[in-house]
Amino acid sequence: MLLSDKYPFLTNYFEKGINNKLNNKGIPIAHSLLFWGRDLESQYIMAKEIARLLNCTGDHSDNCQCLNCRWIRENQHPAVLTISRLDNKPADDDTKTVISIKQSEMIKNSLMTTSEFYRVFIFCDKDDEGNIKGLNPQNFQEETANSMLKIIEEPNDRIMFIFLTSNKEDIISTIISRSQCFNISGGERDNFNFELIKNTFENYWNFERQDTFDIAQNLFELSKETTPTKLLEEIQNYMLATLKSNPNNTMFIEHIKEVETAKKQIELGMNTQNVFENLCLKLIK
Repeated sequence: MLLSDKYPFLTNYFEKGINNKLNNKGIPIAHSLLFWGRDLESQYIMAKEIARLLNCTGDHSDNCQCLNCRWIRENQHPAVLTISRLDNKPADDDTKTVISIKQSEMIKNSLMTTSEFYRVFIFCDKDDEGNIKGLNPQNFQEETANSMLKIIEEPNDRIMFIFLTSNKEDIISTIISRSQCFNISGGERDNFNFELIKNTFENYWNFERQDTFDIAQNLFELSKETTPTKLLEEIQNYMLATLKSNPNNTMFIEHIKEVETAKKQIELGMNTQNVFENLCLKLIK
């Protein structure tokens, strides 16, 4: 089964986002992505496809035979690297069970030089037979993950990080808060959970401007039942599900970016109620 048949919404979403980027319309996908769910092979294929489209010099078709596309399909592209406990280790790195600090330093050093390519780093685990496995606290330890935070938070506009995991909770929260997260579970449909915010936020684009602060207050109260970041993820999920039914409505793409900004503000310690108020002011016109 083709990836576009298995995950039609996500493949369409990334294709549109990359096309906007290449045409200087701004990119509606983040520079750090986190794929989670049990379908790890599809996660890896999706990550490579994103890297291929970003670097393609041909017609961007599925079977494009430009040099960059061929290199990426063959895992030979110098700017598209799989980072695992077995892949792309520095010469003096003898670790076998973890993504190491030395690998993190190697990435940071490589980014000090410019490149004609769009650099993509795909973080995952592999077993000894080369099968894709997910990141977890054992193979992607907190010390290494934390050493990546600054370059994840402040990359230039031609760098992307993609993290693959079975369970989103296996990734430290500081990586999650800096990433746009997508479930790739292996089911026939893309699933977006937004039950907590549904009654409060459904059809938010029809809300009256004068109700903005009441809506923000309701969201603030709901955030106490979970966490502000998780509530913001539900808002994003609602937007993604709505975008799935309205794929040509770019408003939702822009709104997803606004929620991503709100998540970063929460991570930086900004007042939660103020974050929700500012977000609602941007979303409710």
